[in-house]
Amino acid sequence: MTAENRAEHGTGHALGHGTAVPLTERQEARRRRILDASTRLASRGGFDAVQMREVAEEAGVALGTLYRYFPSKIHLLVAVMQDQLRHLHTTLRKRPPAGADPAERVAETLMRAFRALQREPQLADAMVRALIFADRGASAEVDEVSRLTTAIILDAMGTGQPTPERLSAVRVIEHTWHSALITWLSGRSSIAQVKIDIETVCRLIRGSA
Repeated sequence: MTAENRAEHGTGHALGHGTAVPLTERQEARRRRILDASTRLASRGGFDAVQMREVAEEAGVALGTLYRYFPSKIHLLVAVMQDQLRHLHTTLRKRPPAGADPAERVAETLMRAFRALQREPQLADAMVRALIFADRGASAEVDEVSRLTTAIILDAMGTGQPTPERLSAVRVIEHTWHSALITWLSGRSSIAQVKIDIETVCRLIRGSA
């Protein structure tokens, strides 16, 4: 049995799930196919359309192999959200926000993220529902979503090492962003209201130098 097969079929952490062992090139390509397949299914039919058997078939992997990479549908969809956030972060670094101060830049960044999600509402709903349903077993994955969101906000601020007060403001902004996303997806809030809420909470940055 090869080292790659031992990694997939042996005991221990699922691949890409809390493991310290880096993936081989083939394993990374397989993981990429799984994430892409999950994204396509979620984009077409939302949370309920992402079933592990259908994901395995769409990605061209065995069902057992899929579970080695992602122990549950929740782990899988949270990983999709991580993937989307990394893509957003890369895009923002290539085309950073142009606001006059950190508060304006963060508000612009988060609204750009909202508009991207607006183009894929079924995918957005699937990812957010996975975050809501995630239990302690997926805490590492959820923490990574929070870390990526924080990194995006701090990059948009562009003010160097943040103070403890600014980090507190960033946490409040994150909470507001996620709450606004949930209310928008449920039809209880418009994009216009989301924009007002985001711009309001981002003003906390000005008072947290």
